This record gives sequence, C-alpha cells and structure tokens, in this order.
Amino acid sequence: MEHGSFTDNSAATFSLTDEDHTIANTVRFTLNQDPRVTFCGYSIPHPSEARVNIRVQTTGDPAREVLKDACQNLMLMCRHVRCTFDKAVEDFKASNAVKAMKIDSQDSSGDDSEESE
Repeated sequence: MEHGSFTDNSAATFSLTDEDHTIANTVRFTLNQDPRVTFCGYSIPHPSEARVNIRVQTTGDPAREVLKDACQNLMLMCRHVRCTFDKAVEDFKASNAVKAMKIDSQDSSGDDSEESE
C-alpha cells in the first residue's frame, strides 16, 4: 500500500504486510545506494504487527518507480549471491571428493609400505 501525496510523487511511504526487519533493512540499503534517493528509512509500527513502513524521498523521480527499481536490483543481487553460493558448494563437494580419494589411496599405500618393512 502506498501512502503519499497526489501532487508530489517524489515522496511516499509504502506499507508492506507480512514482512519484518529482514526485508525492510535490505530494501533500505538498496534504496540508499541509488543516487536519486535523498532519504530512506523504515519503521515497524508495533512489534506484534507484521507490517513495515518504508519512507522514500527522491530528487524528483517518482518514489514508486525508485522503489520498484530498488526491488529489482535486490532480486538481481540475491540471484547473484545464490549462484555464487551454489557454485562454491559444488566446487567444495568436488574438491572434497578428490581429496577423499587421495587420502584413501595414500592410507592404503602407506599401509602397504609399513607391511613390507
């Protein structure tokens, strides 16, 4: 839900339901990276209420469009982090499989050399 002025689109407050500090802080961070944003902050009206208010003020661009762009940038960042994490897990599993094979072969060759002495 958007709360704002009909005459000034550069400032608005957006209410997100069923959300908490996690999404609010990440959206705030992303918005503050945008040079079009002059102010951004969020509040949670009451701890027992699952709602977040995000206030956006811009240099003149519509606040709704700036928030939309920030959310799209956040999705791209999350996608990048997920891909990087998945690749790191695959690399880790692959390197550990190779290490495990080397350890087993070293252990068995070490046992053979001890028996031959």
